[in-house]
Amino acid sequence: MDARMLEPMQAGDRVEVMVAERLAWKGVLLAYIVPFVVMLAVIAGLEWVLQSEAVIGTIALCAVAVYYLILSLFRKRLQKQFSFTARKL
Repeated sequence: MDARMLEPMQAGDRVEVMVAERLAWKGVLLAYIVPFVVMLAVIAGLEWVLQSEAVIGTIALCAVAVYYLILSLFRKRLQKQFSFTARKL
């Protein structure tokens, strides 16, 4: 993670890390909302085909794991989009 520092800092300094509100919402969307929607969509879709809730739940969790794996493949691209600012407290 790269952060733009508003003033010189040293290791051990107490800091406040800030991010633009738009980027914060994008982070919430990518980290929580999209995986939740993926899980619900898989569960809803598989309820029509499968009878076992355990199998449906396992497949839904695996789908979320695949989503996070795909997200991690785009880590460098996402790091370029997210910028943080740090300032001393």
